[in-house]
Amino acid sequence: MSTCAIDTHAHVFSAGRPMAAGRRYSPDYDAPLSAFLDVLDRHGIARGVLVQPSFYGTDNSYMLECLAAEPVRLRGVAVLAPETTDKDLEALDRAGVVGVRFNLIGTGPALLKDAAQRQLLRRVQALGWHVEVQAEGADWPCALRALEDYDGPIVADHFGRPDPEKGTACAGFQAILSEGSDGRLYVKLSAPYRCGGADVQRYADALMQRLGPNRLLWGSDWPWTQFEAGRDYGALAATAASGTPPFSQLLAPAAARLFRFAEIG
Repeated sequence: MSTCAIDTHAHVFSAGRPMAAGRRYSPDYDAPLSAFLDVLDRHGIARGVLVQPSFYGTDNSYMLECLAAEPVRLRGVAVLAPETTDKDLEALDRAGVVGVRFNLIGTGPALLKDAAQRQLLRRVQALGWHVEVQAEGADWPCALRALEDYDGPIVADHFGRPDPEKGTACAGFQAILSEGSDGRLYVKLSAPYRCGGADVQRYADALMQRLGPNRLLWGSDWPWTQFEAGRDYGALAATAASGTPPFSQLLAPAAARLFRFAEIG
């Protein structure tokens, strides 16, 4: 096993647990922690980050059980209600949660302007967490403006999900690139199949050229909900550029810092 490789985006869940009202998707299978750890072991990945699935809403209990089982190897990104208390935030921090996620698919960036959410962001900022955002490419300019006052790292899921018809010219993708190598924005090279069938190598090349490896993260998106067919974990962990390390290793130093893992070799 590599001592440095990190999978920064995976989900664990049980179909039998209560799910959030109004969810867009309900899994009909289980993706337990044991299966995720087995995948990591078989592909030489040392550590992983569990991202709260949207269909669980703000009930982070299953993720927290998994973090408790593997406190050294795993970190978590939670979905939170605005009324989450400071005491609960501190408990999440101690449990290994290092970020809060906003899924703007179907809602748009207006959610980030809500007064209650902005108050939550101020309290999360005090913990040193990052803010993780999944948004359509067209929404990224507004999302970044809404987060201008957040004095901490911001993570864009899934290449920023550029409009496949516009590709790298998508205004949101250009806004992400404009953050530059000295910016606060990180981008996950994850879930290329959620980018509308576009040639995501162009996105990866542009991000690597503009942001460099210190602002990029690799994630598998395991177990690929709604896109399970034909997925190969090993292929997702590799880079198309011959003679260079797999993304999972090349981008690990940035992930180790952002997700508060111990020093890795």
